[in-house]
Amino acid sequence: MSDIVSICVFCGSSEGNDAKFVDEALVLGEKLAQQNITLVYGAAKIGVMGKVAEGALMHKGKVIGVIPEFLKVKEVVHLGLTELITTTNMHERKMKMQNISDGFIILPGGFGTLEELFEIITWAQLGLHQKPIGLLNVNGFYNHLLQLLENMVRNGFLKTENYELLLVADTTDDLLKKMRKFEPMSVPKWLESDNV
Repeated sequence: MSDIVSICVFCGSSEGNDAKFVDEALVLGEKLAQQNITLVYGAAKIGVMGKVAEGALMHKGKVIGVIPEFLKVKEVVHLGLTELITTTNMHERKMKMQNISDGFIILPGGFGTLEELFEIITWAQLGLHQKPIGLLNVNGFYNHLLQLLENMVRNGFLKTENYELLLVADTTDDLLKKMRKFEPMSVPKWLESDNV
């Protein structure tokens, strides 16, 4: 795969109750900065989100925040970013983040993080993009989710090749290696021009 210049990180606006979530967020930000990969994220200064940005900025990394107008309040928005992009709504925010990113990493989070993960992987499944999607399974946080996805495969609701679109690793280094080696699948046959 060509070089990854920017990675969008989806993660929680809370820090959770395990210090490893925060620690790994800082490590991820640091590694992206050291490898000259621009961090694209939701522009918050709070939670795991804020720690990823902090890790990148502390190591002179480039950080682009994308936030909808209604969330742009001083208690939430990070004002020390390289670039801050304001959108009119959540949908426009996600479209912008997808458009300016070469890949995606998911850290621990809640409903919003899962929604972002499943939307971006559904877009990949439909052939709307061919970018790597990485799940950073910090301290086994996503073990039960992975079991659920495997159950979907076993029960015929999820094809193995679509399940394998999700790259999983326990450490930032391993995940970035997998993302660089990622080979996109061919466009689904129901989206080929002959069948449209």
